[in-house]
Amino acid sequence: MLYCENPEWKDVTPIPQDDGPNPLVPIAYAKEYSDAMDYFRAVTRANEKSQRVLTLIQDIIDMNPAHYTVWNYRQQVLFALDADLDKELDYIDEIAADQAKNYQVWHHRQVIVDRLNKGDRELPFINSILEEDSKNYHGWSYRQWVVKRFDLWDSELAYTDDLLVFDVRNNSAWNYRYYILFNNPTTPSEELIAAEIKFTEKQIVLAPNNSSSWAYLKALHEKTNKPLNLIQPFLKQLVDKQVESPFLLSMYIDMYEQDAKQHDTAVDPAALDMCKVLAEKMDAIREKYWNYRLQSLQKLNITATTTTVH
Repeated sequence: MLYCENPEWKDVTPIPQDDGPNPLVPIAYAKEYSDAMDYFRAVTRANEKSQRVLTLIQDIIDMNPAHYTVWNYRQQVLFALDADLDKELDYIDEIAADQAKNYQVWHHRQVIVDRLNKGDRELPFINSILEEDSKNYHGWSYRQWVVKRFDLWDSELAYTDDLLVFDVRNNSAWNYRYYILFNNPTTPSEELIAAEIKFTEKQIVLAPNNSSSWAYLKALHEKTNKPLNLIQPFLKQLVDKQVESPFLLSMYIDMYEQDAKQHDTAVDPAALDMCKVLAEKMDAIREKYWNYRLQSLQKLNITATTTTVH
């Protein structure tokens, strides 16, 4: 039944959409959607906050779940009515099952949970979403907020352990692991950082051509101000095992460049050779980038030579 035919709404004068006198390309909305939106404009103008408005909003969301204005007004109505927000979470559970990548759904849940001031349902909810799609950006972003908001840091490294055992290439899990490690109010100990480095090295051995674990290993050293040459023994182990990986050579290049800059010396010639191998063979799709790196290292050598002469 259209709202214009519903006797419960006869006291409301609908407000049609105003596209101006000469709309160029008016949108051909479905009759049911236009009807519902006409009444939504009317109730918002009247600032009505009632149960029937919640029903109206739910109908609109069913037709257009990305309508952020409707979601925002739903929050206002819920709070004005002092509605049961746990039931609202039940409603969001149902919506999210089909709208897991809808930003408005996630933001609405965050607003409701923040108002409830309890997060006991949230990690299981997020887990169910990530089990369906481990790369769901909104799920990971919301998880960061939940963990910080309700101080749920303790078990999160173990959670990413499980994800990475299942899929070591899950870049979202690596990114989240970094967030947990360095955004925790408790500064990670040297023992924890050392364990993280060992953990990451093991994952690299399993999948030496996975860019995520290499990026994480480098980030661990940069964040904790550890020189990259500390991992040279690990890199040599991979070389001795005849591992072929562009990321292995890239890490060597970064290490040699860092050493040269720190000691104001010429770059190890091996780094120049590695740039050429990457540009010509192992990572030819990024040939221009590796040639740029090669030129940068050569300039660094010129600078070091000039400094030595003077």
